[in-house]
Amino acid sequence: MSCEGEKGEKMKKAFVDYQKAKEIAETYPTPFYLYDEEGIRETVRKLYKAFSWNKGYREYFAIKATPNPTILRILKEEGCGVDCSSAAELSLAEACGFSGSEIMFSSNDTPDEEYVFANRLGGIINLDDFTNIDEVTEILTTLPKTMSLRFNPGGYFSIGNTIMDNPEEAKYGMTEAQILEGYRILKERGVEHFGIHAFLASNTISNGYYPELARQLFSLVVKIKEECGISLEFVNLSGGVGIPYRPEQEASDIFLIGEKVREVYEEILVKNGLGHIRLCSELGRYVLGPHGALITKVIHFKNTYRHYAGVDACAANLMRPAMYNAYHHITVLGKEDAKETEVYDVVGSLCENNDKFAKERELPKLEKGDLLFIHDTGAHGFAMGYNYNGKLWSSELLLQRDGSVKMIRRAERDTDYFATLDIDEGLSKYLQSRK
Repeated sequence: MSCEGEKGEKMKKAFVDYQKAKEIAETYPTPFYLYDEEGIRETVRKLYKAFSWNKGYREYFAIKATPNPTILRILKEEGCGVDCSSAAELSLAEACGFSGSEIMFSSNDTPDEEYVFANRLGGIINLDDFTNIDEVTEILTTLPKTMSLRFNPGGYFSIGNTIMDNPEEAKYGMTEAQILEGYRILKERGVEHFGIHAFLASNTISNGYYPELARQLFSLVVKIKEECGISLEFVNLSGGVGIPYRPEQEASDIFLIGEKVREVYEEILVKNGLGHIRLCSELGRYVLGPHGALITKVIHFKNTYRHYAGVDACAANLMRPAMYNAYHHITVLGKEDAKETEVYDVVGSLCENNDKFAKERELPKLEKGDLLFIHDTGAHGFAMGYNYNGKLWSSELLLQRDGSVKMIRRAERDTDYFATLDIDEGLSKYLQSRK
């Protein structure tokens, strides 16, 4: 959430204040992830409204963004399906009641058993590679009646950014020639319903990305009809619509995006007798990103060549700044109106120099015990956590619509960390002796 400061500059506003965060921290020790249920539901409803002109439109939330069953059930209540790319994600989908066309399975370098699992659930299998057609035919014996293929146009996609490779360099999808031949083969082998998928850029905040992607895909859909005699039933625009991580950035206008896609839809698809095609999206970051925060406590200061503020979270909790040099805004709860008089590197305790949430960031003067609200971590935040240095995963909490807080994932214990070492007799005895 953004608002205007005293001088008109944009700033981000936390969805909890200091008192609420302090109250939560008394029950659930920092660090923890906190998700805003009301914000999630509002964003999904806005998304569906923006594409309400398209009969059958569905958001397939990318489980990889926030793999938590409570979150998935909220999204199911709001009419979403799920995008899965692994056996574990398929299991989460099944556990949360998703089945059939509510599941989109898009994977690459895929183990045989995952195709079997996706097919058992009745999910829509989206093939990444031309050779997958023969592989899946052999694995499943009989192909599902509905299938999808993933397209890669190659070359350079002008709205791309540093997170996503240029299509020519990306490992995802098929060439146009492979796509056309692929549909012919699938039709010969009994597939009756077809879709297409493409993912060309990540986290764009340009309102032009989806319309341009739609133009490329819709034009190809017409060509598929003309050359293969196949009328596709859905076009999956995938992800890519991003969020403004920096306060000065403008948020994507989802209603403008929806309208521009509609214009291209009518110009190309409707004009060519393909007005029946339904659209899909996989907007994990757009749906969840702004509605999650990592809340961490200041525990240490160090002054050398820079001023360091150490917190009780680390890159194992949120790796995007370390991995991508990504910016996440930080609000010092309770000091929202204080002047930013100090410059800090905000760091964690990993034995890695890239374990920094912020570099030379202007912040109000910090004190031990201050609670920091790290913005826009609702997607690809907790999900990308790891255990380097034996650091344990934090808890995940849900700020419910009535203002109460519910734990939706407990904090990891060292016994969880050591669970796969139960084959080691010495360690097992040690853990038993501590009880």
